[in-house]
Amino acid sequence: MQHRYIPMTDSDQKEMLKTIGVEHSDELFQDIPEKVRFKGDLNIKPAKSEYELTKELSALAGQNSNLQSHTSFLGAGVYHHYIPSLVDHVISRSEFYTAYTPYQPEISQGELQAIFEFQTMICEITGMEVANSSMYDGGTALAEAVNLSAGQTKRKKILVSKAIHPESLEVIYTYARGFNLNIVEIDHEDGLTDLQQLQSELDEDTASVVMQYPNFFGQVEPLKEVETILEDQKKTMMIVSSNPLSLGYLTPPGEFGADIVVGDTQVFGIPAQFGGPHCGYFATTKKLMRKVPGRLVGQTVDENGHRGFVLTLQAREQHIRRDKATSNICSNQALNALATSVALTTLGKQGLTEMAELNMKKARYAKQAFEKAGFETVYSNKFFNEFVVKTKQSVSSINESLLSKGFIGGYDLGQFNEKLNNHMLVAVTEIRSKEEIDNFVQEVGAING
Repeated sequence: MQHRYIPMTDSDQKEMLKTIGVEHSDELFQDIPEKVRFKGDLNIKPAKSEYELTKELSALAGQNSNLQSHTSFLGAGVYHHYIPSLVDHVISRSEFYTAYTPYQPEISQGELQAIFEFQTMICEITGMEVANSSMYDGGTALAEAVNLSAGQTKRKKILVSKAIHPESLEVIYTYARGFNLNIVEIDHEDGLTDLQQLQSELDEDTASVVMQYPNFFGQVEPLKEVETILEDQKKTMMIVSSNPLSLGYLTPPGEFGADIVVGDTQVFGIPAQFGGPHCGYFATTKKLMRKVPGRLVGQTVDENGHRGFVLTLQAREQHIRRDKATSNICSNQALNALATSVALTTLGKQGLTEMAELNMKKARYAKQAFEKAGFETVYSNKFFNEFVVKTKQSVSSINESLLSKGFIGGYDLGQFNEKLNNHMLVAVTEIRSKEEIDNFVQEVGAING
């Protein structure tokens, strides 16, 4: 056996060649002219043994800055949170780890129930009535929500707050292009969406208003005021992208009349892992249940009255006529959704609330520490676990220096907006200690000068 994961012997090769009627593998390429076939050896390193290769790759990987070697204050959509050890234990079980789409309910009850529990938890957290079995990530879930609002209202105008994640805004533009939607960006003032501009842009052609809660700057948007603004526009929908961890403390968007609530459950049981894969969620009202993209798992009973689970209301192009389909999303993130379910189950309702409170308290301690050190914290509104600090030097240069000190710094807001050069978005989660926060503020201060 030449390779650990390719158990094909010489006799296996001979048997396969004999079966297809050739004596040597070179005959498989006889249609390629001899003069263009490569002769000689490729200009690559000689093959190494498995041990030698593993050692080399481990050394290369060791050059990376990671969450084990460095203390991270980077957020902006991907966060370093506590993950219960039970999560990895459950999702590593072969019946979950190797599972794909549970089309056959008679042999997929475990997977279907796990997805159903995920949907139930998302509904409880967001205050919505229906949730699907998961989306690729928060950004695509938000874009799907925009398209749904246009299809439901038969309108083309979408009002999008500039205080949402800039990458999510790009995804919205990409999705909207095929539907010829008119995306109107609403400015932000002091870190919050400009509600006066929102109200002035709102008209009978508006399909939906898109907000983020908390928004990209960590600020808590006044959704109650947005609900009031939309009262006179009964058909216009409110779409809210929300960090689900924050909803362990904040009032859920469903209580403010949101029509669709989306987001990313990376905060529950999913490692940062270079930015993905993630697990988007999509929650809405019963009225829109048949328009939900992706999959829905429903609970029912069999002919003997026993509880069972099935895929239901399947509205993808694989199941119905293409022109009637609500979306062409053809997969889900069932394994990551399971990780989220296990994490939430382990935390419980009280644990979720405590985790959200710890994020808020530690972020406020860090903000005060920066202010005591002479830094200007830019926005003055209520926030969750992220805030913006103004620096003298460029954030990129500060972050580069921080790496050598064992820290992963905050997000450089100047990357997407030149007006926010020298502005760092700092994220503080429940796992950051007082000592880590104090040392971080001290190092940033020393570098900043």
